[in-house]
Amino acid sequence: MKEQKETKVHVQDLSVFYGDNKALNNICMEIPDKKVTAFIGPSGCGKSTFLRSLNRMNDLIENFRIDGVVDIDGINIYDKSIDVVNLRKKVGMVFQKSNPFAKSIYENVAYGPRINGITQKSKLDEIVESSLKQAAIWDEVKDRLGYSALSLSGGQQQRICIARTLAVSPDIILMDEPASALDPISTSKIEELIHDLKNSYTIIIVTHNMQQAARTSDITAFFYLGELIEMDKTRTIFTNPAKKQTEDYISGRFG
Repeated sequence: MKEQKETKVHVQDLSVFYGDNKALNNICMEIPDKKVTAFIGPSGCGKSTFLRSLNRMNDLIENFRIDGVVDIDGINIYDKSIDVVNLRKKVGMVFQKSNPFAKSIYENVAYGPRINGITQKSKLDEIVESSLKQAAIWDEVKDRLGYSALSLSGGQQQRICIARTLAVSPDIILMDEPASALDPISTSKIEELIHDLKNSYTIIIVTHNMQQAARTSDITAFFYLGELIEMDKTRTIFTNPAKKQTEDYISGRFG
């Protein structure tokens, strides 16, 4: 698959194991810079495991090990010299369930910059405002920055979590089912936000919602039983897939 945008993430022969269980089998993939790449497939097919391999979140799971290479900007992120904290700053993550801290809206967004050594209030104010604007929620919360983030609606909380991710200036944003717990209006806002953010970030999204993948992504990868079955431009995947398994899944014959 040829893309004009340069490759941001290069994955070669990646297999993931939890003890004796092989969760991913020899995945090879190139993810383009400043595009939205969606991972689709039935539950338990390896989408989230693969996503979490891209910022080493799986390291936190007992008996996890990998074979293969994951390069981001030409650097193998599983090399022993890699600082995992810095990696997760560069490769941010937005989870399925919004998880704001039990702090004010302001402190949620300022948290990352603070632990990275930024203490000057004017600088923090600037980062908080800029991140909330990028997350398309500034106008809704600018007069309530001292309120608890937990007082917001689910959709607003998710956008606060996105702002918190943006506040540490990532290159890549991973989103694991970011709208699955949200109502249709909040979902639409998250999808619009994804569309806007791809001008500045590489975005990789796991979704069970195929309409969402079709609406938001440039590239779609279909996973099944730990295998990458097919990856191509989203329009091609949804209108003219090369593999029968992909066609069967998209047309609802299984899944």
